[in-house]
Amino acid sequence: MAVIRKQSSHKFSLYRHRRLVALVALVLSLVATGAVQANTIVRISTNYGYFSIELFDTVAPATVQNFLNYVNRGAYNGTYFHRLSKVDPEVLQGGGYRFQPFVGPIEVPGDPPVINEYSIPNTRGTIAMAKFAGDPNSATSQWFINVQDNSETLNESNNGGFTVFGQVLGDGMVNVDGINQLPAISLGNTHPQTPLRNFDLGVVKAQHFVTMNMEVMQRFTSAVSVFEYQSGVLQTSVDGGESLGAYSLALTLVPDRPNVVFKLDTDSMVDLEVKPEGISTFATSDNKLRIPYLEVNNNGNVGSFTNVILVLSDAVNWEFTLESYDQQ
Repeated sequence: MAVIRKQSSHKFSLYRHRRLVALVALVLSLVATGAVQANTIVRISTNYGYFSIELFDTVAPATVQNFLNYVNRGAYNGTYFHRLSKVDPEVLQGGGYRFQPFVGPIEVPGDPPVINEYSIPNTRGTIAMAKFAGDPNSATSQWFINVQDNSETLNESNNGGFTVFGQVLGDGMVNVDGINQLPAISLGNTHPQTPLRNFDLGVVKAQHFVTMNMEVMQRFTSAVSVFEYQSGVLQTSVDGGESLGAYSLALTLVPDRPNVVFKLDTDSMVDLEVKPEGISTFATSDNKLRIPYLEVNNNGNVGSFTNVILVLSDAVNWEFTLESYDQQ
């Protein structure tokens, strides 16, 4: 780990400047010569951890573009899973609503329906579009994860088949299964099987829903913390202790600064029920965000850093300045 020793302020400033320049130079030197992910990757952060999905860009192009239209404009951020069916077909469904306190569920504004492109069976871990009964070409914003093998139920004989347009990658289904263990509560016609967390009767509140945020990624990684140069987004999960809680969140690189500065996107924060191994930490005692392991990616070229420390340099604007790091 980089150790800061007592030295003159001039020497310390020069040391820190050189470290910052070295990091920026390394990031910029990751030229786009590596292998780029063939299909689009979307990372979904939830209260029960994150998982990534690979979209089948060429198999279901219209459906993928429809889904990405919602993702790219942030329409899915802050939405929640509103359906958890534990009987055939077993699915976890979202993309339809966000919750507004004192108002209730607010429907996600839908784009024009997308044409049905069914060709792949709805096996466990695949992602498919939801639609209205009796209308194969009625899918808009709602989608679902096949929690079990539903290939026999959601085939062509059922409303023309349900278009599979992606799949959960790696061990992401572990976190999906965590959500699947929640009770499914009836909240009315549009929410007959809603998974709720920490709910014991009474009034349903925003904190009872399983919410999510989404971000398009250049590549699939199981790393908790990753910075992608192309988008300038650093995604991580942070444990702030009992006083602040634990969250998944995103920070964006602030351009045209003499130092490396990231700004917290407060709208990206999702409180965590489950803390991932390798989670970052934030201490109010010194206002430092400590990232134990960070991947830096530029078009498939990846650099690894450990003991990355960002200090909260502007609390009003939630800006963090890079202080130190170790390169692997």
